[in-house]
Amino acid sequence: MGIFISCCKGSEAEDLLTPDPETRRRLQAEAAERRVREIENKGIKDPAKVQRLQRKAEELERREQEAMRSGNTEPTLKVR
Repeated sequence: MGIFISCCKGSEAEDLLTPDPETRRRLQAEAAERRVREIENKGIKDPAKVQRLQRKAEELERREQEAMRSGNTEPTLKVR
């Protein structure tokens, strides 16, 4: 049996099993990005809602910074 396998193996068989380095890197990068997205969304029922809340918080923070730069020393009202 070992003789049969050794004569069937060749560079052609190895090429079919092992992708070229560029393809391999691309597949590994895609898998890493997918894992990062899965980790970020772990335990979150509605990821879109979380993103909306994050954008809203960033917008509020940006407005507060602009108010500080413009010289407005009065505290701003925070809407919850």
